[in-house]
Amino acid sequence: MTFSLVARCAETGMFGIAISSSSPAVAARCAHARAQVGAVASQNVTDPRLGPQTLDAMAQGHSAGDAVRAVIDGAQHIAYRQLLAIDARGQTAIHSGAEVLGTWNAAQGTDVAAGGNLLDNDAVPAAIVAGFEAARGHLGDRLIVALRAGLAAGGEAGPVHSAGLMLVDRVSWPVADLRCDWTESCPIEAVATAWDVYKPQLDDYVRRALDPGAAPSYGVPGDA
Repeated sequence: MTFSLVARCAETGMFGIAISSSSPAVAARCAHARAQVGAVASQNVTDPRLGPQTLDAMAQGHSAGDAVRAVIDGAQHIAYRQLLAIDARGQTAIHSGAEVLGTWNAAQGTDVAAGGNLLDNDAVPAAIVAGFEAARGHLGDRLIVALRAGLAAGGEAGPVHSAGLMLVDRVSWPVADLRCDWTESCPIEAVATAWDVYKPQLDDYVRRALDPGAAPSYGVPGDA
């Protein structure tokens, strides 16, 4: 009921995750990222605890592979879970349990890993990876391109209704956390539209947090 990717920008060290699902508010449960540490997707009969646990292990110096192995060794009901991780060196790891739903698969590439369940076909994750690797520009742009590629390759077996995009970079909070929690139209395009609006302001929002006096005007009525 979900397809996603976790990725790293080799030039900036930024991490990101993009995800879509037929379920509501998928990003609220499944998307996890931490600046200078990595990104994790915890999906399929989701246990949201697995994301922070994997990030904690990578923050302690474990590779993505070692972190995922440690988490799945200690977790209950792990046969129902699908877990994707990328670490600070761009290494990736994937766990897909024996009880993952429907047609499922995963794929890995340079600075990217993708996976999904209840897919239209098992080539969807590879299409996501190929889309990411072929794209250029900001990490957020590349994530959108990759998610669109997954949808174009078949996506989920049924229609998707929610999507999300999360980016982390240098500060302790996500520099972008954009979601469409439910729509009858395309949630990926809803998030893409939000990203087009947010991208030019991303650095300004960080600056406003760190040094409001040096930040540009807010551009709203009443702002001097």
